[in-house]
Amino acid sequence: MARRTKDDAEATRHALLDAAERVFYEKGVARASLNEVALTAGATRGAIYWHFKDKLDLFNAMMDRVTLPLEMVWNASEMNECAWPLQRLRAVIGQLLATFEGDDHIRRVFEIAMYRVEYVSELSDVRERHLAAHARFQALLANDLTQAAQAQQVELPMGVDAAAMGLQGLFDGLLQSWILGGAPFSLTSVGRQAVDVYLRGLGLKL
Repeated sequence: MARRTKDDAEATRHALLDAAERVFYEKGVARASLNEVALTAGATRGAIYWHFKDKLDLFNAMMDRVTLPLEMVWNASEMNECAWPLQRLRAVIGQLLATFEGDDHIRRVFEIAMYRVEYVSELSDVRERHLAAHARFQALLANDLTQAAQAQQVELPMGVDAAAMGLQGLFDGLLQSWILGGAPFSLTSVGRQAVDVYLRGLGLKL
């Protein structure tokens, strides 16, 4: 009996998190109410307070159960399988694009974190998490561009940090256009082509 009660409580918690994701996505975090989350989950407002202290706690729990795409870079299998830095860089970016395009759950949470929340002090942890992943991704790009240029004995037309920043800007811009436009093009296909054009523009051979 105790086991069933525990399982029921866990199922309710997951249902509340799923409902929060839908409501936050549709209304934004600031305008969403706990009553709406409870109604969407088929639960009571009291059930929310049993599992979460407040809306902020619910939001953070929703974010914590998702590994955002930029955080996946460090576990990407291609990073270990590709010996050449340029191959690794292209494979990782391709995997990130495919993840955004193919996983609606991750895409919704990312969109909530980026476009549907006001970063007031109470939500600073989420902003810091995103900025940290962004910085690590840019460092990875700079490292792979450096190694690729050295391996091909190519002098990049700009500093490696600027080249990495430009590549990340291309990635971010494609992602933003795709999300805000309602997925009007194949993010993976167009993204891979755009990245390759950019890399060739740096003088690198693919």
